[in-house]
Amino acid sequence: MRSQYLAFLAIVVLGCGSDSAMPDAPAEPVLLPADYAQTYQQVRNCRFSLEHDLIRIRVLASPDALTPYNGRTAPFPVGAVIVKEQYAEDDTNCAGPIVDYTVMKKLDAADTTAENMGWSWQEVSATFRSTDADIKRCTNCHKDCGNPPDGYDATCAVP
Repeated sequence: MRSQYLAFLAIVVLGCGSDSAMPDAPAEPVLLPADYAQTYQQVRNCRFSLEHDLIRIRVLASPDALTPYNGRTAPFPVGAVIVKEQYAEDDTNCAGPIVDYTVMKKLDAADTTAENMGWSWQEVSATFRSTDADIKRCTNCHKDCGNPPDGYDATCAVP
C-alpha cells in the first residue's frame, strides 16, 4: 500500500511542472484601443449600475458610434465601439481609478447571430487585458434593450 502511495505521489509531483514551464495561452485581442480616451466621447454620465455588480459606470462611444447612440435611428457601423468604464461603488463622480471595462464592438452581418445580437462583447481589465469575451450575462441583459425607449440595437442607449 505504501509503495502505491509513493508511486502515486511521484506521478503527481513529476507530472505537475511549474507554471513557468507552461506556455501562456494567447490573450484574447482587446476590443478597446488603449488610447480610446483621446477620441471617445461620453454618452452617459457617471451613475450607479445594478447590472454591473453594484458599481459606478460611465459610458463612452467611439466617434463612429456617437450619432447612432444618441439619435437612436442610424445604424451602428461595423467596428463602432461602446465602452463602460467601471469604477468603485463609492466613486460617485467616476474620478478615481478605473476598475475595469465592459466593451461591445459592432460586428458585420456575416458574424451576427441571434445570440450575439450583432455585437462582440468583452470584459477588459484596467491593465487592458481581456478577462472574458462574448459574455452570456451581457447578452442576457442587453436583449431587452432593442428598441426605444429602453435602448437601441442592444446598447441600452438611454442618454
